[in-house]
This record gives sequence, structure tokens and C-alpha cells, in this order.
Amino acid sequence: MAVVDPVADMLTRVRNAFGAYHTKVSVPASKMKEAIAVILKEEGYINEYTVESGEIVITLKYANGKPLISGLKRVSSPGLRVYVSVEDIPRVQNGIGICIVSTSKGVLEGAKAREANVGGELLCEIW
Repeated sequence: MAVVDPVADMLTRVRNAFGAYHTKVSVPASKMKEAIAVILKEEGYINEYTVESGEIVITLKYANGKPLISGLKRVSSPGLRVYVSVEDIPRVQNGIGICIVSTSKGVLEGAKAREANVGGELLCEIW
């Protein structure tokens, strides 16, 4: 059975891997998922990621034995796209978390999208 929402599948795999205290998780590769992995790495939520033979292998990061990501939420979905203007980009958990926005300038973290003065599709929130 084909995956209807690949980004939600990636977020669910990461959430489940953190919940089971795995060190690595692999997801099928795509440019969108790789862009999300880049943002997670830049923001310090994961140790690293590699693209190997059609799979993205994400090395998870823990602090004092606890996962750095305590919550992941898919906002936009294939059946209900959520678009935001630059003024409406949310501040997740009062600035503790991040949101990921697919913009005309690429997939960006919410603060960087605000700096670039672009809105777009609100993909997910991470805290």
C-alpha cells in the first residue's frame, strides 16, 4: 500500500523512534524529506543524517537520556493544505519550538521564512 502523506510518515517514524529510544531511523528519501532533515540538523534536534541508496538515515539526539524532540505535529496535509502569510507564521511553544514552512525560496524554518519575508505552506511544528 502506498503512503498517502510521505512527510507525515517521516514525522511518525521519527516520533516512534524517539519513543522507543532508537539511535537511528530510516525513511524513504525525497527532496522534501531531506530538506526537513537539514532543518532538524541545523536546529540541533538530530545529530546527523545521511542519504544512502534511496533512504535517509537519521541519527537521533538525546540529552540526559531524554529525546530532544518532545513533540511533532503535522499541520498541513494532502486533504487540507494550510497556507500562512509571513505575518501568520506561528511561534511554536512561545519560541521554544520551530515550524517548517515550504516557501517559494525552498523549505525554511519559520524564523528564517520571516527574515526572508515569505509565507507558504505550513508543513509541521516541532518542539
